[in-house]
Amino acid sequence: MEVRNLEPKAVFEIFDEITKIPRPSKKEEKIRQYLLDFAKKHNLASKTDAVGNVVITKPASPGHEQAPTVILQGHMDMVCESNDKNFDFENQPIKTIIDGEWIKADGTTLGADNGIGVAAALAAVTDPDLVHGPLEVLVTVDEETGMTGAFGLGDGMITGSILLNLDSEDDAEVFVGCAGGVDTTAVFNYHRSVAPTDFHYFKIDISGGLGGHSGGDIHLGHANANKLLARFLWGLGQKHEVSLCEIDGGNLRNAIPRAAYAIFGVHVTKKEDVVVAFNIFKADIENEYKGLEKTLKLELESVDKPDFSVDADTSRNIVRSLYAAPHGVISMSRDLEGLVETSTNLASVKMKENNEIVVTTSQRSSVESRKWDIAYQVEALFKLAGAKVTHGDGYPGWQPNMDSPIMKIASDAYEELYGIKPAIKAIHAGLECGLFKSTRPELDMVSFGPTLRGVHSPSEKMHIPAVERFWQQLKRILEKVSEIKK
Repeated sequence: MEVRNLEPKAVFEIFDEITKIPRPSKKEEKIRQYLLDFAKKHNLASKTDAVGNVVITKPASPGHEQAPTVILQGHMDMVCESNDKNFDFENQPIKTIIDGEWIKADGTTLGADNGIGVAAALAAVTDPDLVHGPLEVLVTVDEETGMTGAFGLGDGMITGSILLNLDSEDDAEVFVGCAGGVDTTAVFNYHRSVAPTDFHYFKIDISGGLGGHSGGDIHLGHANANKLLARFLWGLGQKHEVSLCEIDGGNLRNAIPRAAYAIFGVHVTKKEDVVVAFNIFKADIENEYKGLEKTLKLELESVDKPDFSVDADTSRNIVRSLYAAPHGVISMSRDLEGLVETSTNLASVKMKENNEIVVTTSQRSSVESRKWDIAYQVEALFKLAGAKVTHGDGYPGWQPNMDSPIMKIASDAYEELYGIKPAIKAIHAGLECGLFKSTRPELDMVSFGPTLRGVHSPSEKMHIPAVERFWQQLKRILEKVSEIKK
């Protein structure tokens, strides 16, 4: 069976179309045009703003014009991670696979985050049998790499008083709060030295990690390839002179790095010592992550002498700081059991042609002061190592409102349909809701969605039966809101 023929067909037909449209963050031109064409095809009004967000509006069902306007909100971009380094996310469609009750992609991220939310919103405004009040579908740009769309949302783009964020990842759960976040970047300037001729050169390659979402998966203890790489190089440097020539790891600030590599050299007389050290290191890591990181690979191979090496001081500083940098859960919430309060992700290490090594980290917390505290700790560490450190603007968290009327409606809708009272939760991942709330404090909001697993990694998958429940819950919420008089 093809994805487009799954039930609910109205949702999966649109989702299938979306998977075929390239939509990396900051390169959403094709998916934006699809949304505008979709609105035109269905005789719906649409508009865009200066940053590229799209709003599609649908009048109320007859007799429900006085109901509150509901905003159905998702984002049009996707995280682009692939096991195939040659996969072209800017031009190739995602290849979907049905595996029992799950949909996944063939070696790439699936893009159900947030393609399924967008598909459900579009299905809602084209369902001829759905009873609803006035609807606005807001699809934002660049949620994954900076929340540019939410930050730059144009004046007057939305008018509704209720917002349904369709960007959560757990069936039978209604989210009423999220963490805020801020990125911290450390830049090391290095000098190029001649790679010693009496050194033997190796490449250490770490790949196949589970990775995952740096918010939603940070508590699972997945291996951080950058941390493992730094750990090996630091240990080697305690016994031998190491010439670091190249280092690279991770990609996106909001993805736990699955892969990293370094090219380095040691004196030719120490070649066998490196092999022994690597074998011990590999055995230790495999033992530490047994039963969890089943596809993690650690490989060491000899390579030709590189053109240059990084100067000794910078080499030591980058390895020491990466090894010392915090990663993972910093503290748990005392208000909501099981919720990560504060975390940090050592996301990426990239060498630039202008003799810079750029380290990107991402900090999250549901407590604003703790968010900045961990960001400043990261800053202090990298400054001690001689790096130039800057912080992004960050984004605010979304404080839970346990008296929210739409929260009760969303909970009741699910319970009426399936006899289960959904859990009311906050999420450690960032949602655009915090930004919407900061500019429109009157908004009453919830977030919900079908079950997704492994998001932001090639193991991303979506539970097919949960999509049906998600769709029915969305329709029931809209029907219940349509009976309210403003």
